[in-house]
Amino acid sequence: MSRAMRATEIDQFEKKYGYKPTQLRTSYDALAVYVNKDNPLQKATVAQIDGVFSKTRRKGGRNAATWGDLGLTGDWAARPLSLYGRNSASGTYGFFKENVLGNGDFKDTVKEQPGSASVVQGVTEDRFGIGYSGIGYRTSGVRVVALEGKGGVSDGSYADVISGKYPLARFLYVYVNRAPGKPLDPVVREFLKLVFSKEGQEIVLKDGYYPLPAKVVEEELAKIQ
Repeated sequence: MSRAMRATEIDQFEKKYGYKPTQLRTSYDALAVYVNKDNPLQKATVAQIDGVFSKTRRKGGRNAATWGDLGLTGDWAARPLSLYGRNSASGTYGFFKENVLGNGDFKDTVKEQPGSASVVQGVTEDRFGIGYSGIGYRTSGVRVVALEGKGGVSDGSYADVISGKYPLARFLYVYVNRAPGKPLDPVVREFLKLVFSKEGQEIVLKDGYYPLPAKVVEEELAKIQ
C-alpha cells in the first residue's frame, strides 16, 4: 500500500477479527514534482508548490498561475502552468494532498491521470507541464524539481529520503492478519522473509523504490517471528 491504513479501515478489520492487522514497512517511496526536460526551474518550496496545485493554499504561499510566478523569466514568464496529478482514488493523490496542500483543495484545472506513469508522460509531452508522481517513474523526458524541506534543499536522493531531509518521502506497506500469540501462516512468513531479504530489497530498488536500512529490516522481521 502507498499509504497507511485509515483508522476506519483498521476499525473494520478489528471488528471482524477482534484484533488489529500487523503493519509492515516494505520500502521507501518519494514523490517528485516533475517539469518538462526543457524547463529551467531548478527548485521550489513546498509553499510554492501548494500555490501551484491548491486553490486554498494552506501552506501560506501565493497563487501561482504562470511560470513567472515561480521565478522564470523571458519567454517562460507569461506561460500558464499546465497541471498534472493523480485521481482521488490514488494513495499518491492523498499523500500529496496531505503533505503539500495541508489537506486543502486541488485546483479544478489539474488534469487527473489514471496512473503515475501517465502523469510523467503528460509532462513529457507538455513543455509547460508540471506534475507530481513517484520518483521511480522518472524518465529522460522530465526533470525533478528540488524541494526545500526542514533540512534544506533536496532532489529526493536515497540519503535524503532515509534521513528525513526530503519532505515528500514515505514508507510503502503491507498488512497481514496475525492473531496475537499465534504464528503466521508458513507461506505468508516465507514470502515476507523474501521481501526483507537482500534479494527482495534489490527488487525494490530495481522497481524504482528505495530499500530499507538494516535497522528497519530488523524491526519488521521481529514482527513476524
